[in-house]
Amino acid sequence: MSFERQFSKRNTLGIIGFGAFGRLIAEHLFAHFDLYAYDATAGLERKAADRGITLTSLQEVAQCDVVVLATPVSCCVEVAKSIAPICRPGALVLDVGSVKVQPSEVMREFLPHYVHIVAMHPLFGPESGRDGIAGLKIAICPLRGCRRRLVARFLRVQLGLQVIETTPEAHDREAATVQGLTHLIGKVLLEMGPLPTRMTTRSFDLLVEAISMVQNDAPEVFDAIENANPYARDVRRRFFRLASDLNWELERPDLQECGVSKT
Repeated sequence: MSFERQFSKRNTLGIIGFGAFGRLIAEHLFAHFDLYAYDATAGLERKAADRGITLTSLQEVAQCDVVVLATPVSCCVEVAKSIAPICRPGALVLDVGSVKVQPSEVMREFLPHYVHIVAMHPLFGPESGRDGIAGLKIAICPLRGCRRRLVARFLRVQLGLQVIETTPEAHDREAATVQGLTHLIGKVLLEMGPLPTRMTTRSFDLLVEAISMVQNDAPEVFDAIENANPYARDVRRRFFRLASDLNWELERPDLQECGVSKT
């Protein structure tokens, strides 16, 4: 079957979880699929209708040709168990969580053998992708089936993304630093606010811009990045240990060597 025929608007795509990232997915995939979405949260009908999306039942969404899990990582077991008896043979199941080891294990264990599985992590969010996603990065981890090349090509050709193929373990090792430290530092600096806005340097402005991209993330995102990633704790502890060592260096009582008397 050709690429164009396999991924065309005649295919259906269901999004489970219609939060900020689910809506971002819908915005960029609307031209390529007939879209359906499910979310247990009340009051999303208007947001779905504004994007031309059919908000429907979990059963109908889970029977689509492509199913995207856009729920919090903490819900992955519940969601996988719920859709397992419903998924159609040959369907492609994707997830877009911030960590990959845990969701990958869950999908392999609970989803039926007759579905294809690719774990994904768009390395951007609603804020960093608000002006377009072309040129941004996405990590994919093939888990089961033969749809890896098809998925990668679609992401590159149709969406203009930079595709990084990796394993769940390799992804989480790097994400523990890339995301773990970014969100951690951002959270600390926000607690130190209000931050200066007048007499700033370019480097500080870039730091504030980075913080603005993550400060509105749902609490579940920060929890997943810091607690569901099996490598995040070691990175976090090393960061604080090095920061503590640096603080000690800055406050060491050896000013007498410079001819300065401490008062």
